[in-house]
Amino acid sequence: MRPTSPFVFFDVRTADADGSKRFFAELLGWEANGPLLTSDGAPWGGLTELAPDDVRTPQWLPYAPVPDVDAAAAKAVALGGTLVRERTDLPVGSLVVVTDPGGAALVLFQAAETP
Repeated sequence: MRPTSPFVFFDVRTADADGSKRFFAELLGWEANGPLLTSDGAPWGGLTELAPDDVRTPQWLPYAPVPDVDAAAAKAVALGGTLVRERTDLPVGSLVVVTDPGGAALVLFQAAETP
């Protein structure tokens, strides 16, 4: 039995988004709709192309749901993590990027309230 994922979204940061789309489609049968990775038309991940001068290593970046993004960010820092990206508010919700004490990155994501 497959466990339920604790993540709500994944961002694939890559130097070659089109190449990554082809690779994952051929390897795993994944669908891509523009910059989004989809399953039955529903997005579950995205592809972000790194700029040619971006020195970051390509990576997968998981989004973990939290009820209060500000409180979760403060707790991450109190536990020895680092705030990498300040709060960003989007139509779908708010996020911050943190790293754990070892440097692994994670997005803390608070979904927008639905009316």
